[in-house]
Amino acid sequence: MKISHKTLEFQTKEELDFIDFTDQVEKFVDACQIKNGIVNIQTMHTTALLFLNENEPLLLEDFKKHLARMSPKNAVYNHNDFTRRTVNMCEDECENGHSHCNALHLPSNLVLNVIDGKMQLGQWQRIFLTELDRSRLRRVQIQIMGE
Repeated sequence: MKISHKTLEFQTKEELDFIDFTDQVEKFVDACQIKNGIVNIQTMHTTALLFLNENEPLLLEDFKKHLARMSPKNAVYNHNDFTRRTVNMCEDECENGHSHCNALHLPSNLVLNVIDGKMQLGQWQRIFLTELDRSRLRRVQIQIMGE
């Protein structure tokens, strides 16, 4: 069995930024020359998650509206109360309780089959990194295993 890995970095532009990085994963899978196996794609963050779907602009706008309705930014979140919250705080802490709540609905990793050297995706499926917070540098790890 062969195992290879790679870390990708992305600078997100804004909250609810959707970055399609399918082509980068496919290039990595091709370069690894694994005929049959699996590829695991994992985000290294709690407010930047992954999903598979169509890269269709109107649909992406629908996703933004859907996420905004699910966890409104102006709702009250205990996580945003810095007078009570004492853990996992950084110097530039921001109010992002809504981002963490939206993260409950998206996966932190995707596992896809590799068959005959090709990552198995449906006709319209694309791999997205989704920024749920603010513009930041984000890391995604890819690991492929197989023979």
